[in-house]
Amino acid sequence: MFRLQCEAEEERWEVEALFDSAFGPGRIALSAYRLREGVPPVAELSLTARDEFRTLCGAIRFWPFLVDEEPALLLGPVAVHPTRQGEGLGGLLIRDGVDRARDLGWRDVFLIGDQPYYGRFGFSQVQGITFPPPTDPARILHFSPIGAECGLQGSAGKWSGGSGVQIQRRSDSL
Repeated sequence: MFRLQCEAEEERWEVEALFDSAFGPGRIALSAYRLREGVPPVAELSLTARDEFRTLCGAIRFWPFLVDEEPALLLGPVAVHPTRQGEGLGGLLIRDGVDRARDLGWRDVFLIGDQPYYGRFGFSQVQGITFPPPTDPARILHFSPIGAECGLQGSAGKWSGGSGVQIQRRSDSL
């Protein structure tokens, strides 16, 4: 049994240590981090999973970014402690996170990852979106929490909306 809750400020370094153990400290050199630098994750979507002993077992973060001035979310990282892998916790974090994103009005969620894994959560390859190099275009995946097709095209850019994330739905999102 896991308890999901929004990541608290005092958990930040524990969560960072989990991400480092899952991906290595070199993870910050990945292209997705160019969009995250200096931008806080969406607090309502940054989740931790703890077991009955309050041990951190998993975490996920979502970051706002822009695709040609349209707001979107970048999922990641998501990590599960090695001793808790294979229990469905990663899937629980992803499903709960995108459900919360839908409830907050987000239309488009992207990630850079393996389609065979993330496809089971509804993510699919998308064309016409470019991320900072060296991103493999085949690894750019999209999911719409509201069930819409990806109507975005263009270059991914850094969020410029400040620390308070407010989104405005495009007219075609309903």
